[in-house]
Amino acid sequence: MTVIENEAHCIAPLTANDVFQHEQLASEIYQLLSDEHTLQYLPSKKLTSLGEARIWLSTAILNFYSGRNQVHLIRSKSNGALLGVLDLIPPAVAKEHYQLAHYPFFIEFYLKGNVRGKALMTRLLSTVVKHLEGEGIGQLAAVVNRRNIPAAKVLKRSGFRLAGIFDQTQDLYYY
Repeated sequence: MTVIENEAHCIAPLTANDVFQHEQLASEIYQLLSDEHTLQYLPSKKLTSLGEARIWLSTAILNFYSGRNQVHLIRSKSNGALLGVLDLIPPAVAKEHYQLAHYPFFIEFYLKGNVRGKALMTRLLSTVVKHLEGEGIGQLAAVVNRRNIPAAKVLKRSGFRLAGIFDQTQDLYYY
């Protein structure tokens, strides 16, 4: 996926140049993935130290270039602040973690607590989906905690439909 922009936001993939700002980016990732509001429904994703954030970032860059997944950073165009992360997980990687009859690309997104509830993903996700369709990725899925009503609404507004129960706490949505 290439860079996607609207008037106020930019979604850009991690690149080799991100290595040059590794410390700053690791700090931003730590702020995002240690935020209680961000991870309210995904406590297993919580980072507990800056060292973990460095490892997360290094792994994300390596995974991007090896085709394992595609981490994208959601930034404000006005000040460059990291607002969230969008991760695109290819079918082969999804197959390693999930047992399904069909393996589409999976999409995950995490937003900073201070931008949640401001319709950021509602404005961005449908644009991302259209962009992915243009790149030949039409089969998308997402897994959402049943209690995460805002994320389910974002998915529905972007064209995803509830496909059924994924596990004890999460539902599966298909685009």
